[in-house]
Amino acid sequence: MGAFINAFRSKRVGMLIALGFASGLPLALTRTTLSAWMTNAGVNLKTIGLFSLVTLPYSFKFVWAPLLDRFSFPLFGRRRGWMALSQVGLLLAIWTMADINPKNAPLAIAGFAVLVAFLSASQDVVADAYRTDVLPPAERATGTSTWILGYRIAMLVSGAGALVLSDHMPWSRVYGFMALLMIVGIIATWRAPEPEAVRPPHTIADAVVKPFVDFFSRKGACVALAFVMLYRIGDTIAGGMVLPFLISLGFSNSQIGFWNKGVGFGATIGGVMLGGGLVAKYGVRRCLFAFGLILAVANTGYLVLALHGKSVVLLATAIGIDNVCGGMVDAAFAAFIMSLCNKSFSATQFALLSSASTIIGRMVSAGSGWLAATVGWPVFFGVTIALAFPALVLLLLAFPHDAGAVDQATN
Repeated sequence: MGAFINAFRSKRVGMLIALGFASGLPLALTRTTLSAWMTNAGVNLKTIGLFSLVTLPYSFKFVWAPLLDRFSFPLFGRRRGWMALSQVGLLLAIWTMADINPKNAPLAIAGFAVLVAFLSASQDVVADAYRTDVLPPAERATGTSTWILGYRIAMLVSGAGALVLSDHMPWSRVYGFMALLMIVGIIATWRAPEPEAVRPPHTIADAVVKPFVDFFSRKGACVALAFVMLYRIGDTIAGGMVLPFLISLGFSNSQIGFWNKGVGFGATIGGVMLGGGLVAKYGVRRCLFAFGLILAVANTGYLVLALHGKSVVLLATAIGIDNVCGGMVDAAFAAFIMSLCNKSFSATQFALLSSASTIIGRMVSAGSGWLAATVGWPVFFGVTIALAFPALVLLLLAFPHDAGAVDQATN
């Protein structure tokens, strides 16, 4: 128990709560919260639908990640400098966005929303690189847990919190208040320790090419990449169909919202904190296997619900277990991805590996509705459970020893 608690006491780990808050705050301001503001302002649904495109920078952040590896900002160092620049930019962009009427100037609000998404995606890239560079292996999981805690709190503040505030003040003041909250990240970046200096790529070409050469020159690199791509495939496919499944059972939107967003939020936070502590105590490899197995079994909650039919007790149980297990996996999996990154190219390699971890799941998810409609919900969730096991077998065969062996085989 002492080792579990001590894992969260590091200054490096504690500072990541505020940095995670800064990363999570802008996300809803270009998605759900912005949609609510536009709806209240009387913008038509077709225009609101088109605004989903403003978040594209999040999907292409790996394109400019090499620039963040190659160049150092004059203040604070290579990682903290870029974080501070993106955070100040976000404060100014969100503040300016607050003074624009979405109905009267939709192109202007779209332009600033894209700018916010770009700066937010850039902050995410450099924040991932910062965690990779500053955290020693023993603190990677706990650091990720505290970062996710801050991130989730920020999403709650800029999502549900902003909606509550909008009932008591104009949307312009809500967005102005959210802009000022970026000061939390700026202060944290100023106070955070700078990672140990490493030699960055000499040229932009090196920053683009060398991350790939460095990764694939390692023993076991292809196996590690395959594991990354397969580890969460079942969970990704199931996640995209959970809400349609629950609606089809007859649950109301209020019931789903309360259990999935309210209780699910607390369960996820509990899961990432528990997962971070367990990884610090037992190692990455053991926890990757155990958490992956637990997450697969967690989908049996939805399988039981599909077989039994509508039940609030089973709904609460399934969502609670799913979110706790998902949070535990988040902590261990992020620690594993960090172990695959060379600190000279951590921004690029982390961005690419995190994208690779979802690409197969997202592609296969395109047919998840067809699969559910064809075979029914019980078989659908049974398939998602089975899809978890190839990655676990790969983990056992490729990395038969403890977490140190994982690091040694991939660095």
